[in-house]
Amino acid sequence: MSVVEEGEGRTLLVVTAHADDAALFAGGTIARWAQAGWRLVVIRATDDRWDSVGLSEEATVAANEREFARAMEILGVAEHRSWGLPTDTLGDASEVALRERVIRALREHRPYAVVSFDPFAMFGEDNQDHLKVAAAVAEAAWAAQFDKHHPEHAQDGLSPHGVFERWWFGRRVMEVTDAIDIAPTLERKIDAVLAHETPMRNLVHQLRLQARTGGYDLPALEEGTDHAGVIAELVRHAAAEAGRRHGLAYAEEFRVVRFGGLEGWLAEHGRPRTP
Repeated sequence: MSVVEEGEGRTLLVVTAHADDAALFAGGTIARWAQAGWRLVVIRATDDRWDSVGLSEEATVAANEREFARAMEILGVAEHRSWGLPTDTLGDASEVALRERVIRALREHRPYAVVSFDPFAMFGEDNQDHLKVAAAVAEAAWAAQFDKHHPEHAQDGLSPHGVFERWWFGRRVMEVTDAIDIAPTLERKIDAVLAHETPMRNLVHQLRLQARTGGYDLPALEEGTDHAGVIAELVRHAAAEAGRRHGLAYAEEFRVVRFGGLEGWLAEHGRPRTP
């Protein structure tokens, strides 16, 4: 288990592909960070225009943007942004162009840490948006320090910046370094996930289709039922499974890289600055 440090006003930048990623993958930890005094900034790359069932694209974009804002409010996020890129098409997008957006965000917000998908432990990941964001954020984390990477940023008053920690999450993190106890914030995580009513309704629809193909009846997933209970159960089950691996009731798992992987050398030779 890892301790949630006091934020002391420092910034954490979370970069995701979709509106519901932050709540689903790291909502309990984000809420704990917010409670500990960290300033949270969350960016989603896409507009989620296709993440719905039975709605037009225009209505889907509007609903997901509204629900994203509500979920971030629940988690205590100070600022959230959407880049509005077409969802589920980042596989064809320029990774270099996406990386530039992340570099700009790092230089603008100057976070202590960046939080995103793990680019090297994407076991079971079938979403190209997730993979593309993971690669772009990982590269931007070091490229943002180079003065010759996008010098045009200086025109906006931005300068190179190095993040101290990189927190990576995933569907299953294969090399867990930090497990966060989210028992104190599990219900807030669930509330944030349920605030994403549009994509959660689509998730239930997907599960319903798969169950029918497999020859199963799942009354809890049928039309007209209260799907919130199903989603809450799934979120709680995933957190319990992660917690069981670390002797906790509920947890979220991360692979954290500190000081570019040279944490041991820093501890030996570095001296904390006095305020």
